[in-house]
Amino acid sequence: MGERVVVAPDKFKGSLTAAEVTAAVAAGLVRGGFIGEIEALPVADGGDGTVAAAVAAGFRRVELGVRGPVGKNVTASYALLGGTAVIEAAQACGLALLSPGRLAPLTATSRGVGELILTAARMGAKRIVLGVGGVATTDGGAGLLQALGARLTDDKGRELPPGGAALARLAALDLGRLRDLSGVEFLLASDVDNPLLGPSGAATVYGPQKGASPGEVRLLEAGLRRWADIAEAALGGPVPVRDAPGAGAAGGLGFAAMLFLGARMRPGIELLLELASFGSRLDGARLVITGEGSLDAQTLHGKAPVGVARAAAAHDPAVPVIAVAGRCTLTQDELSAAGIARAYVLSDLEPDLERSIAHGGPLLERLAERITADWLS
Repeated sequence: MGERVVVAPDKFKGSLTAAEVTAAVAAGLVRGGFIGEIEALPVADGGDGTVAAAVAAGFRRVELGVRGPVGKNVTASYALLGGTAVIEAAQACGLALLSPGRLAPLTATSRGVGELILTAARMGAKRIVLGVGGVATTDGGAGLLQALGARLTDDKGRELPPGGAALARLAALDLGRLRDLSGVEFLLASDVDNPLLGPSGAATVYGPQKGASPGEVRLLEAGLRRWADIAEAALGGPVPVRDAPGAGAAGGLGFAAMLFLGARMRPGIELLLELASFGSRLDGARLVITGEGSLDAQTLHGKAPVGVARAAAAHDPAVPVIAVAGRCTLTQDELSAAGIARAYVLSDLEPDLERSIAHGGPLLERLAERITADWLS
């Protein structure tokens, strides 16, 4: 049997999808003279690209029209295999669905995510993995709940309009027609451990990235607080969910998923590697190549490359891991401690950031040729 290399990178944000990174690395290995088997497995950690990663691992893509972040229909897809569905919130309410000048921090809704959940449940999913990165919403998952049949009304009994700002006027929550999903297990694939409220909460930390001014952040915070008060009173649990790590994920979608769907938090990359049977793909491998756009302090908090490195270290026998990236601000000691033997960086070949982003594919091929010479010859 020839040599095997597993190529399992995340996307280079703003430049290349995970699949494009994988293809460029594979092409460079071949150009560098590697003649063994290349196992291509683009990965994701719960944000953009999560459905694509599941499809690359053998899931089937299902497409449908759902309500987008500002009410217009969008085509979204989820992934299905057996009784497991992988849903990426960003497909229904992602920031990428809005043009940079047309963000809607106060009114964007997570309703389409609820529509994806309903469809997956109708298709027989008994386990739903909810990837929650990259959304445009800060509605606490209220839109998701409305899609499942809940009614949110003001003090005059009128249905609230979509978005986080309107939640400040919430007076009553009617769960009488809420779809019963108690037979479905929900897993929240996220690397975000923020609570719902406060200085490290959904509105304060992520609101500005979604276009909210300081005043709008305060308005969203007030809405989320009101929503938490009324939602938790309606379900009357002994422990407030608002403080749970991950409740603030995806503009508070984590809160609704935990409170109403009983979702459990899992690091996104761990979940996705499990779904892809990553352990068995490492059998007989000589090297794993992972990576993402920027290897930095955030990478060490459970991002994809570290998840891949942990899985490779836990394999018997352990498989060495190297990383490719657009840039790297980590020291060699930090990389080694995370299980990454070496980083190969585009900025070494092309210091100009704009050119590096524009020519990411060809530059990656050149890096992969170097990797062949250093590790595989």
